[in-house]
Amino acid sequence: MLSIIFYIYVLIELTLFFILSVLALIICFPFDKPRRVVHELSRAICMCFWCVPPTWKRKIMGLENIDKSKSYVIVINHNSMADILALYFVPLNFRWVSKREVFRIPYIGQLLSIHGDIAIDRSRGADSMRKVTEQGKMWIGRGVSIAMFPEGTRSKSGQMGRFKQGAFALAKDAGVEILPIVLHGTRDVLKKNYLVNWRNSLTVSVLPPISAETVQSMETAELMEHTRTMMCEEYEKIRK
Repeated sequence: MLSIIFYIYVLIELTLFFILSVLALIICFPFDKPRRVVHELSRAICMCFWCVPPTWKRKIMGLENIDKSKSYVIVINHNSMADILALYFVPLNFRWVSKREVFRIPYIGQLLSIHGDIAIDRSRGADSMRKVTEQGKMWIGRGVSIAMFPEGTRSKSGQMGRFKQGAFALAKDAGVEILPIVLHGTRDVLKKNYLVNWRNSLTVSVLPPISAETVQSMETAELMEHTRTMMCEEYEKIRK
């Protein structure tokens, strides 16, 4: 019964913030190209999701590693749809790169479009990478960060999968730092029967950024492995 009440609450919340986001986009668009207002509304949605259940525990680490004046390519391990909600604990204005199927989900897809997130077709690799580069550099030029899942898809085992080169190629091309972020607990938000796990514990750990100089000096494959090693080590620390 409590899970049903929570789902109803989330639906009402999404409806309210969807309306507010549309109004914010229309009103603020001429003078808010980075869509900061829309982003803050998206952050409010996520904070309402995470902060309402009183039994959920949250631990946010490493925020001192963030320079709010910089744009980053943010790389995050991928366990569930809740990863998207969890990243909003990070105080940066960012845009997601996400598969186009997510943009077809009612409410969620429309909110992503209003937010300015980048939809890609994973079956068209070269075209998708070109779109990520073009739109990613556009947002970075506006002072916005780009958030990507370097694994490309959700981990079924809970272990971090192999990384793909998209995020790292973008960081090289745009000349920005890479900000690795490790999430733990997002795959356990819901139980297998879609009941809410009221004992869930979420950890968000922001690692030190990889400098733009290091990004440029490393080969893409080496940079991918270096970043993955950092994130896997942190993930294991959190698990233990």
